[in-house]
Amino acid sequence: MACDLILVLDAPSPRDVAPVLARLRGQVRWAKIGLEMFTACGPDCVREVAGLGFDVFLDLKLHDIPNTVARAVEAAAQLPIKMLTLHTAGGREMMRRAVKAREQSAPHLLLLGVTVLTSLAENDLRDIGVGGNPEAQVVRLARLAVDCGLGGLVCSPLELKPLRAQLPPAVKLVTPGIRPAGVGGGDDQARVMTPAEAACAGANFIVVGRPIFKATDPAAAAQAILAELK
Repeated sequence: MACDLILVLDAPSPRDVAPVLARLRGQVRWAKIGLEMFTACGPDCVREVAGLGFDVFLDLKLHDIPNTVARAVEAAAQLPIKMLTLHTAGGREMMRRAVKAREQSAPHLLLLGVTVLTSLAENDLRDIGVGGNPEAQVVRLARLAVDCGLGGLVCSPLELKPLRAQLPPAVKLVTPGIRPAGVGGGDDQARVMTPAEAACAGANFIVVGRPIFKATDPAAAAQAILAELK
């Protein structure tokens, strides 16, 4: 199964990572804009990154009442994005309304369901009243998301194999928590895997940020990951 790299832009502005983006243009296809950059710069950061030639994954993890999420999807669909996230914990009606809004506004847009954040371990789930282990909760929410019409999911690499075994092959799996061999932890990802391991387990996309941007040569670090995926 082909697996692609998504570059995480963990920065307040595209200008803060402009040198790396310039070097990786034409090599890395995807860039992820999350809450930090979107909150700091607004929709203009999406247009700027897309204008540099990257396909944009907008990771806002929408989670609100159904009408609000549907209208947010409609608004986001006006931007040059290819992927958008929402929390599956928002429930069936919220996800169905989001899918309907996408169908009417931007049929090309891939809606991704976020199940259990990769920063959460089993004890964290107990703290918020969720029994069982992360894998069981991920599978439960993933089935619900697919039943509601979502085309993909964001999941920990450790849940790739269980999801591949239980979901239709067409469902796209996007996987954060990726650490190249020899790169230590020190951040907030609790469930991790190497790029090659994630690709072999069935990921369509791996999401990598800090191991690239904290490297002495970020462009070389990204190129090494691409080589590993091939």
